[in-house]
Amino acid sequence: MLQSHQLQPPLLFPSSFSPTSSIRRGSSAVRFRYRGRSITNLAPAPNAQTGNQKQPLNRAYPFHQIEPKWQHFWEHNRTFRTPHDDIDTSKPKYYVLDMFPYPSGAGLHVGHPLGYTATDILARYKRMQGYNVLHPMGWDAFGLPAEQYAIETGTHPKLTTVRNINRFRAQLKSLGFSYDWDREISTIEPDYYKWTQWIFLQLLKRGLAYQAEVPVNWCPALGTVLANEEVIDGVSERGGHPVIRKPMRQWMLKITAYADRLLEDLEDLDWPESVKEMQRNWIGRSEGAEVEFCILNSNGKERDIKIMVYTTRPDTIFGATYLVVAPEHSLLLSLVSIAQRKHVEDYVDLASRKSDLERTELQKEKTGVFTGCYAKNPANGEAIPIWVADYVLGSYGTGAIMAVPAHDSRDYEFALKYDVPIRWVVMPDDKNVESGKAFSGEGIIVNSSNTLVGLDIDGLRSKEASLKVINWAEKSGNGKRKVNYKLRDWLFARQRYWGEPIPVIFLDDSGETVPLCETELPLILPELDDFSPTGTGDPPLSKAVSWLKTMHNLSGRPATRETNTMPQWAGSCWYYLRFMDPHNSNELVDKTKERYWGPVDVYVGGAEHAVLHLLYARFWHKVLFDIGVVSTKEPFQCVINQGIILGEVQYMAYRDQDGNLISADSTDMLNEHKLEIIPAEKVLKSGDSFVLKENPDIRLFARAHKMSKSRGNVVNPDDVVSEYGADSLRLYEMFMGPLRDSKTWSTSGIEGVHRFLGRTWRLIVGSPLSDGTFKDRTISVDEEPTIEQLRCLHKCIAKVTEEIEGTRFNTGISAMMEFLNAAYKWDKHPRLVIEAFVLLLSPYAPHMAEELWSRLGHTESLAFEPFPKANPAYLKDSTVVLPVQINGKTRGTILVEETCTEEDAFVLASRDEKISKYLDGQSVKKRIYVPGKILNVVLDLKNIKVGAQ
Repeated sequence: MLQSHQLQPPLLFPSSFSPTSSIRRGSSAVRFRYRGRSITNLAPAPNAQTGNQKQPLNRAYPFHQIEPKWQHFWEHNRTFRTPHDDIDTSKPKYYVLDMFPYPSGAGLHVGHPLGYTATDILARYKRMQGYNVLHPMGWDAFGLPAEQYAIETGTHPKLTTVRNINRFRAQLKSLGFSYDWDREISTIEPDYYKWTQWIFLQLLKRGLAYQAEVPVNWCPALGTVLANEEVIDGVSERGGHPVIRKPMRQWMLKITAYADRLLEDLEDLDWPESVKEMQRNWIGRSEGAEVEFCILNSNGKERDIKIMVYTTRPDTIFGATYLVVAPEHSLLLSLVSIAQRKHVEDYVDLASRKSDLERTELQKEKTGVFTGCYAKNPANGEAIPIWVADYVLGSYGTGAIMAVPAHDSRDYEFALKYDVPIRWVVMPDDKNVESGKAFSGEGIIVNSSNTLVGLDIDGLRSKEASLKVINWAEKSGNGKRKVNYKLRDWLFARQRYWGEPIPVIFLDDSGETVPLCETELPLILPELDDFSPTGTGDPPLSKAVSWLKTMHNLSGRPATRETNTMPQWAGSCWYYLRFMDPHNSNELVDKTKERYWGPVDVYVGGAEHAVLHLLYARFWHKVLFDIGVVSTKEPFQCVINQGIILGEVQYMAYRDQDGNLISADSTDMLNEHKLEIIPAEKVLKSGDSFVLKENPDIRLFARAHKMSKSRGNVVNPDDVVSEYGADSLRLYEMFMGPLRDSKTWSTSGIEGVHRFLGRTWRLIVGSPLSDGTFKDRTISVDEEPTIEQLRCLHKCIAKVTEEIEGTRFNTGISAMMEFLNAAYKWDKHPRLVIEAFVLLLSPYAPHMAEELWSRLGHTESLAFEPFPKANPAYLKDSTVVLPVQINGKTRGTILVEETCTEEDAFVLASRDEKISKYLDGQSVKKRIYVPGKILNVVLDLKNIKVGAQ
């Protein structure tokens, strides 16, 4: 058979090629059949060095030739394309997805490929197991960073975004990821956000999208509303601009309508328990009671105003010694006394500059101001003070709480600071009250009886007491049973230009909100030259006057378009569905394709998306399930959070005023001295510590930091690929440690796996020739492997398979390293064993594996070759190789257990392909069996058939 490298010396093609009937003379184009398609190989990969050029001495193998060549081949031949319409649905499917990346201007750093490499290993592995694999990539491309850059530079955000996407795509391709690029999508394309707008209209139809005046994090400098997590210490995360709380008209999505389902359906998901717990806490379902407290006037008489509080511990009502209302509570100004008004107003203004996260931080010092007003505790009739404090949020419960300082740590800290009474009403079962702390647990109720109002819960346990208080409140009209959620409706509007337009208009004559007709979608984002904030709170789209003013399609009445845009979360809520059917112009996703591909089998991304992105996507998915667009209740069956890769360890020491280094274990006040970084080559590891090599008495500080530009510890994958190759980077990121753990980058570590790949190359291809080049073929031999070689191979197969299935990629690599060490001790390397090892290696180091597969004489890519399967017989150490003789002449060997009986050994020999031909139809005179040593079958020579020997 002609080998592809004989047809076209510069390139080694995978062997699923067979030449078609014609090759054009004098042309570089050669036509092949590949996976049922006619393919033209036009030329070697761009910038790829081909042929037998001399290798620089520092390269362990010619990765700089191999990798561009195979990347070019995969792209040119669309090797990893998953058919859109003609897919064989009788085969099992495997949908493996990376969390949608935002294409930043900085491009990738070495932390990004960690998750991408893991999903690529899984995708390649499942293809080789015969699955239809969906492994796409796209871009979450709307967002504030591009808009801010546009404001600063005058560059349109689309130009910046497209440039960034092109860079990201090139970097991902340089790492050999097997994405189906035919399915690439971007949230900024009208063909995509048409369906984001369509989903919004479905939400609007069902009352799940509405407008409200809500207090938001308003950043005047950025001209937009920020989410709570985008505000840190009262300033914007991006740019450090001041942020204030300001009521604004906003679009909201009623995610709270799905709170119970979002909570209940977590149970059946294969997600990290920590992520599920974070979602449970974010949803924050609690059962309790709403209780009314009457406001008292200055004479202690009841006014016609009542404050409703929500409590999860009705059993502690007799211990409520003050009330707290949130700074944004609607009744606050009607409660404040004249003497306290200025203090309260100043405090409210101060609180408006803090995010909800800052206000509810448990470690922060509690602050508040007395309103000058009192309320009546309905349980004991006592007048208790009303305070305003920012640790209570207006968005949770009723925006007011009854404070029970003896049994709540926050209330306890507040009461101590402001000298508010503390009354114990719950006694621990062991009656051991820890001094100086609140007791927040359950126990026996004490000091909780008032016959005047008919409530006595003394001596009851907490749960029983809570039920009795709720029943009393409902009968007396003082309250009711209530289930509450921390989850708030989703703020779904941003005062930005660079986002999806919201498809509604407002009629000029009535102000009525009217959704666009679905036939009018997509509503295209207009071109703007000025993206800067208006300074008035009006979004930048208000400047697009010709776009802004429109007519109602049905009535012809003049109208104005919505100028807010959707948040960045919108496009990433449903992209996994579009990957199933990316070019469908008639519907969001074809139902048949969604039923086949859904849900996503494995979804890999950072833990920072554990709550918001995953929660929002689940909410939208459930809405789409309710209206029949999708067939599953959940979008992502399995979620994996990869760890982060920290920068290289930095070694530091303090130097005193005289220039002498101070040991880290010194008793000196180290912070008073100058800290300096010590180069790694001057450092020595000593036990669990690091010391100065030239003076081991100086113990050093050692710490790895998250990669960031400001620290100067960012490692660019382009540089790593240039020096060590993409396969080395892929292998190292998987070898650093468990996928889910955080890890520290080490250049010496990547050098180690690079040497492993170099040893693999030399084992199979041979040592370099005198000019530094390598032979075109391999040094494997066409001989039967020994039983020990088979045992070594199959143990490796079993381990690598098990570890890929368990996403323990580091230990899978260790198994391959152990195999390689054993193989270097063999005199010969049978092709059968080497080919299987190359297939095992291929999901991890696909470029090298493809090249070795080609050099082993194959004319098809290994991308769809069956993944090796371990033979259990070779995994048992109790098995032995038993020679089998026929009439005293050895005819073969069989693998048997040490305890194998004579009869079982004879049956195995009769089934052996090589031995059975000597036994078929023959008469056995006797059998001589020495367990573990030999089986000799003596045939009846009188009846032996001619030719049997």
